Amino acid sequence: MSGGQGHDGPPVDPAGIGQSVSALAGTRCLVLGGAGFLGLNLCNRLAQAGAEVTCFSRSHPQAEDLDRRVVRVTGQFSDRLAIANAVERQDFVFHLIAGSIPESSNRDPSAELAAAPIATLHLLEICRSARIKKVVFASSGGAIYGIPRATPIPEQAPTDPISAYGISKLMIEKSLHLYRHLHGIDYQILRIANPYGRFQLGNKHQGLIGSYIHRVLADLPLEVWGTGDVVRDFLHVDDVSDAFLAAVGYDGPHKVMNVGSGAGLSVNQIIAELEAAFGRERLPCLYKPSRAADVPANVLDTALIRSELGWQPQVALRAGLTSTIEWMRVHLAASHRSGAP
Repeated sequence: MSGGQGHDGPPVDPAGIGQSVSALAGTRCLVLGGAGFLGLNLCNRLAQAGAEVTCFSRSHPQAEDLDRRVVRVTGQFSDRLAIANAVERQDFVFHLIAGSIPESSNRDPSAELAAAPIATLHLLEICRSARIKKVVFASSGGAIYGIPRATPIPEQAPTDPISAYGISKLMIEKSLHLYRHLHGIDYQILRIANPYGRFQLGNKHQGLIGSYIHRVLADLPLEVWGTGDVVRDFLHVDDVSDAFLAAVGYDGPHKVMNVGSGAGLSVNQIIAELEAAFGRERLPCLYKPSRAADVPANVLDTALIRSELGWQPQVALRAGLTSTIEWMRVHLAASHRSGAP
């Protein structure tokens, strides 16, 4: 087994990212869902770029996780007054709030579709009044396409989600398009594959790699739904953060872009990579029946974002797994010392 999705040659500094980092200095950025996995990483990356960052979330993140320069605001996404206060005087809004996860969303589709899409419509009204420069939305490259006709999947592929979660994301995408048509609000949609990395808490069933690393460190078997032949597109969270930064300064015609590695790996291959990263000959697995919300294969075509933004993933899989394992070791040790569950 190789080291995964490595990249030949020295790292490059994509032009779109470098320009966006420079342009972000001094701008005011609101990250909705800032205490989540993607949100924490993005808040820190924006602060490092010199932006004035506000993290909006349901609960305060751990102080040691978030850059001290980031302003913390707590509130519910459904609370219009709280959102209006957070949006006021901002330049850019990053919408990273998700309702649930694909598998659980199908248990109560009506609740899923009544939550984030409706709250997003209220958000867009607020952004229109506040004259926000751009809304950047974290959509799902894994759930929005449904069962693909072929891989890798381009942005023009049919969108037929098989989970209420995917439908919710699609509804938000269409709402952004509507508000640009009606009111001229600029936006960018990033359809993100399967990110992993620091701050992904594996005990919350969000992210296969994070969950697997957590289970290995907790001496639990890896849960495999089906045969392990399901193929997914994995990329490190640092690459996702760079895509967000590059999207801010983009003013071209393509409002929807895939963000992925461009390469697919099966669950069984990920297990083999983790065995190598942990230095283990074999990790115990617990096989369970396939889930209705799981598509057999999902690999994103990333040609568009590479050509339009100059973005490409920089973190090779083996290096990303190793750094994530080390972060989670430290996190779990700190949790045990503090008596957290």
